[in-house]
Formats: sequence, C-alpha cells, structure tokens
Amino acid sequence: MRALFQSFKQDLPASIVVFFVAVPLCLGIALASGAPLFSGIIAGIVGGIVVGGASGSPLGVSGPAAGLAVIVLGAIATLGGSWEGFLVAVVLAGVLQLAMGFAGLGGIAYYFPSSVIKGMLTGIGLLIIIKQLPFAIGIAGQSSEESGGSTAFAQLDHMLQRMAPSAVLISALSLMLLIAWERWLAPRAKIFRLIPGPLAAVATGMLLSALMTSGAIPFSLAANQLVAIPVAGSVSEFLGQFATPDFSFLQRADVYVIAAVLAIIASIETLLCVEATDRLDPLKRITPTNRELKAQGLGNIVSGLIGGLPVTQVIVRSSANIAFGARSKLSAMMHGVLILLCVIAIPSLLNTIPLATLASILLVVGYKLAKPALFKQMYQHGWEQFAPFAATVVGIVATDLLRGIGIGFAVAVVIILRHNLRNPFSLAEHASDSMDYRIQLAEEVSFLNKGQILAKLQSIPNDARVVIDGTHSKVIDFDVLEILREFRASASSRNIAVNVHGAILNPNLQ
Repeated sequence: MRALFQSFKQDLPASIVVFFVAVPLCLGIALASGAPLFSGIIAGIVGGIVVGGASGSPLGVSGPAAGLAVIVLGAIATLGGSWEGFLVAVVLAGVLQLAMGFAGLGGIAYYFPSSVIKGMLTGIGLLIIIKQLPFAIGIAGQSSEESGGSTAFAQLDHMLQRMAPSAVLISALSLMLLIAWERWLAPRAKIFRLIPGPLAAVATGMLLSALMTSGAIPFSLAANQLVAIPVAGSVSEFLGQFATPDFSFLQRADVYVIAAVLAIIASIETLLCVEATDRLDPLKRITPTNRELKAQGLGNIVSGLIGGLPVTQVIVRSSANIAFGARSKLSAMMHGVLILLCVIAIPSLLNTIPLATLASILLVVGYKLAKPALFKQMYQHGWEQFAPFAATVVGIVATDLLRGIGIGFAVAVVIILRHNLRNPFSLAEHASDSMDYRIQLAEEVSFLNKGQILAKLQSIPNDARVVIDGTHSKVIDFDVLEILREFRASASSRNIAVNVHGAILNPNLQ
C-alpha cells in the first residue's frame, strides 16, 4: 500500500486534470451511444477505481470510449431499445475478456508496427484538436475526440458562422494561461509548480462564467456550453440512476453476438492504447497485457452489473494523465474516486465549468501528441516508415480510430510483402563456367515468391548444371516445393542436371 502512494504529489494533480477531462467525455459518449447520461459517469467511475486498481498499467486510464459508441447505439436498437438487455451483453463481454486474458491473447498489439502506433498517437492528437475546436468557439455538439457520430472534417463545416464570443474569450484566456503556466510561470516559481495549470484554467473559466452570469462581462454562455452532470435531489433519486441487467435476455442469441463484438473491439482498442501509452511513459515501463485484458474484463462485468457503458483504456485521458505528470496508477484510481465524490456532493458546481475551458486543455494535449517535429522525424526515417505513419494519420482523421489503424496496418503489410517479393532467392553463376548455376533460397519462401522462382528456373538454358540450396531456409511454402519438384522432373528432357541441398526441403526432392 505504501508503494502505491509513493508518487502521491505527482499523481494527485494529474488525477484532477484527468477528472476534469473525463467528466464531459463520459457524458458526451453516453449521449452519442443513445444510453442514459449517468451510464457514462458509472463507466468513468468503474474505469478509474475497478480497472485502475486491477490493471498493471502504470499510466493508462480507462472509461467509456467512442470507438464503441456506434456499436452500443446499434446494439441497443437491435435489442428493442432495452438498456437492461444491453447490460447483459456488457457483462458477457467482460467474461469473454477475462477468458482472453487467461488464454494469453494480450500480445496482439505487439504485431502492429511502431510507425502505425506513432501514427495512431499523432492522428488522435489531430483529432482532438479538430473535435475540440467547436467547443473552444462555442459550437454545441459532441464533446471529445472519443465521441461518436460524424467524421472530424464534417464537424468543421459551419464553425466560423456559429462562433460564440463568450466561448472564444474563455478558451483564448485559458490557452494563454496554460501556455504561460508551463513555459514561464512553473519554471520560475515553486507555487506555480504545486498547482497544475489545468486546474488554474478551470478556476479561471468558472470565474469568467460567473462574471458573465452577473453581467460584469457583456457576454453569456448557453446551457450547452457548460458541463452537464445529472443532479439528483435525494439519495433515492441518485441510486435510481443505476440499473441492473435483465438476465432474461440470455435466451436471445443476438445478445451473445453483441457481447462477442464488444469484447473483440474493446480488447483491440485497449491493447493498442496500452502500446501507445507505454511509448509515452517517461520511465518506459511495460504493461502486462494479459493482466490488462483481465482488468478490462472485470471492469466491464462490474460496469454492466450496475448500469454503466462498456469500458476500454482510452488514449485521450491516458495522454492527459501523462502530460500532466502522473507517475503511477494511483492517478487513474483517484480520478475515479473524484468523479464518484463530485457527482454525489457538488454536481451543481461542476455544471458551472465552461466546455471551452476543457477544450483548451485538450487542445494542449492534442498539440503535444501531434507536434510538427514528429512528422519531420518520421520523414527522415524513410518512406517505409513514413508511408504507414502518414496513412494511419490520414485514415484516423478522415474516418475513425479503428479504420485508420487498419489503413496504416494495411500499408505496412504491403511494404512487408514488397520486401518478401524482392528477395526470395539469390542466383550465382560460376565465373569459370556460365553453365553452372546455384540458387540459394531465402530463409522464408512463400507462395508469393513462386512466380519469380518459376521465371528464373525457366530462364536456365539447356545442358546446364543447377544446384538448388535450401539449407538456410526455415520455411518453404508447398507451392514453391511443387515448382521445384516439377522442374527436377522435367530437367532431364532439357539435359539439365539438378542437385538439391537442404534437409528442410520436401524429401521427394532428394
């Protein structure tokens, strides 16, 4: 227990920042999912306390994620609009994730190239900036990069026509304060290092909101430009916002299909976020991925049982956690505790926080993820690194997170296949006798190489002597072996002497 609190001074300020970032995200994702607003809050609490406690990730933060919003919306409709029926699918998804963790499937993300992971981080950074701009200038809509719905570019269409001076003023002052706090104030005075800049920005935003309400500033904020946490009038009303699954839906086959889809997509998104978060960790610690799947499974079981959305590890909250100094998983756990305490004790006060202030905090996070210097660095690594990186960035911004990652991964696979096609074998001709040929097969020869090998074998002239050497080959595809067998069988008709070396080759060739 003492080890958990070793970094308390760093984790507490970071948890406060993540708390302020998480609350509107939880509400916005619940809205986008067609679920009760409080279900997003429940998922945020569970993601912080339950998953944070069970996880081995030192800096990852879990909660509801937009990657599942469209799936949740469709699943609820499939189940006849039954929220309690959907909660059964969430519980089952958690059980499947537990099974995946015990089955050792946590290493899936390690098969994604680093260029794709860096592209994912950069794309998310740009997505944060694009999707927070409407809130920074006072346009109502989804509340974060993790919200579902339209693509990022679609949200920019009418921004300039609908700007609210009140929101622009708050976001501009908040941004200036955040930049000044990090670059000039904190390095020069201890007092500014003790207080996190985002907390100062939130306090400033609340003050400006109060001055506008009183008329001291000749602008005003609309209700949809402020945080909107459900306010319960009594304990029973608060407890009434929780829900329990209707297990009679276990008789329906579509519940199991929905659960499987939720488990697979939530697990992939979590593991990719784990990989990205570990890369951002200043201490370069490695998260045990199988334990992470188990923790996510436990979190989804608990969230489903008490009426919450499905949870995953999410990069926006995780990157904000890292950017503002967290050192251990205590920060993620405390942010969950803060959500719970504040929705019980001070929901009305939280509802005075302008969304423009929270947007300015996320704009800073987005810029840190998508710095122009990273594009230059990836370009200097060569096109084989830059192409998957750029494809991932463009794919995420133009479509969504999972599709963008898929596009970047596909580009990386094409590059790998290109390498595979280029060097399936080497051909040597003896200088003393051009009729002697030695074909040295590569370590791995797949069916993709059979066209090149066949063309080379056909180009060998009559009366030649050929050595086919597979002694260094670890894998030779059956199709290639078949070509070699056919070449040997027909060689005598062309007076070609064929000698095959290598125990790895099919015994029929010897």
